[in-house]
Amino acid sequence: MDPLGAPSQFVDVDTLPSWGDSYEDELNASDTAAETDTIRSPFPFNKTVNGKVILWKGDVALLNCTAIVNTSNENLTDKNPVSESIFMLAGPDLKEELQKLKGCRTGEAKLTKGFHLAARFIIHTVGPKYKSRYRTAAESSLYSCYRNVLQLAKEQSMSSVGFCVINSAKRGYPLEDATHIALRTVRRFLEIHGETIEKVVFAVSELEEATYQKLLPLYFPRSLKEESRSLPYLPADIGNAEGEPVVPERQIRISEKPGAPEDDQEEEEEGLGADLSFIGSHAFARMEGDIDKQRRLILQGQLSEAALQKQHQRNYNRWLCQARSEDLSDIASLKALYQTGVDNCGRTVMVVVGRNIPVTLIDMDKALLYFIHVMDHIAVKEYVLVYFHTLTSEYNHLDSDFLKKLYDIVDVKYKRNLKAVYFVHPTFRSKVSTWFFTTFSVSGLKDKVHHVDSLHQLFSAISPEQIDFPPFVLEYDARVSTRSSPCPAAGSSLLRRAGLTGTSVHCKMILMQ
Repeated sequence: MDPLGAPSQFVDVDTLPSWGDSYEDELNASDTAAETDTIRSPFPFNKTVNGKVILWKGDVALLNCTAIVNTSNENLTDKNPVSESIFMLAGPDLKEELQKLKGCRTGEAKLTKGFHLAARFIIHTVGPKYKSRYRTAAESSLYSCYRNVLQLAKEQSMSSVGFCVINSAKRGYPLEDATHIALRTVRRFLEIHGETIEKVVFAVSELEEATYQKLLPLYFPRSLKEESRSLPYLPADIGNAEGEPVVPERQIRISEKPGAPEDDQEEEEEGLGADLSFIGSHAFARMEGDIDKQRRLILQGQLSEAALQKQHQRNYNRWLCQARSEDLSDIASLKALYQTGVDNCGRTVMVVVGRNIPVTLIDMDKALLYFIHVMDHIAVKEYVLVYFHTLTSEYNHLDSDFLKKLYDIVDVKYKRNLKAVYFVHPTFRSKVSTWFFTTFSVSGLKDKVHHVDSLHQLFSAISPEQIDFPPFVLEYDARVSTRSSPCPAAGSSLLRRAGLTGTSVHCKMILMQ
């Protein structure tokens, strides 16, 4: 390749199709008025923003745009495929100018001329070295890389920027995790400062392209339909208003005028709940306001139905906001709640594994948050729950007070769209407890609960191919079936019907992170 770069090598970004253009047919076909009634994503469909974004498989050094991004080390001497291509095409003057910069710290961005490149400028940045135990620091540093590049482009009035994948392979950052940070940071920047920049190009290799194709719809949905379809796959941490990773333990909330009433004091006095300011107290202390006062007002008939609904919705939204910002990875790792296939009516099937819930060892408020985080987008449409009570002990039994709290907190859509609860392998005690709970504690749930003594009964409602079974559930059911059936092959027949045997059973958990 000619080190000066022949003009024919370079690619003008204005000739590349935008991300929004790649979905034109479905945009026109699917965005009906009915879809606007669904819950909106925190990254809603925005045709203008999508028109500024380009996904391009190619060498970032070949882009003809205002600036391209180079990923390097602290000495700006890193040798990786991206930087080597940039150095080769830019020519020897680039190395001389880099020496004048005297390095670049992790997360910073520094500017040089493009020299013989088609791009006028090169923005150099240093991605973090990734170690799982320092994940939070790595996330913050990678966010700073993307944010500082965009801020520099804004300050220099650059109309277009070509991003390489900043997290170089030798620094060990997991590609998918890094891509989430890259996309949401760019998305938030374009929402806030979109008028200052016309094009952002993600230049990716063949290996990187599939990950970007998979995750771009989460942050840049190209229709209301794609927005709704992408909602369940957003991670737990979607960052703050600028895409920066949120670290809950570092957050301290202080009222603008401590001791003074908030703007919505009048509503609070009507019993609509108080989002109390706090320093260092647990987040849940402010979730529900003065419950006793609210109940007293309800009994006295002083809360209208509309005010009651508004109070409940505000309370649920606070829980949902907290669920999206808190690190729930410890709860997710239990694999106690996950999405699997669909039932015979095409409704989403959610699985709860009782044995995987160590009630006495975990923070049950965090468990409640995790349930809300996973289920908020599922409950928008009809769904069913399969609860495996199999081999649970007294340490796994969910307290009726916890279940009542959960039922009271969740949005109305949870109750409306829940069509069935399949209680698998119940005991006599659990049947009695369920009857009391659904009769005296909650309303409208009793007729939806179905006790299922064997998986054969469950298969009449849900095909075995549509459920990811924990291995111990299948093994237990096979043993019970063998004891109760005159045919000794009943247990193995059940496993074959499920398409699984013994230790080859794997739970393909679809977890929200």
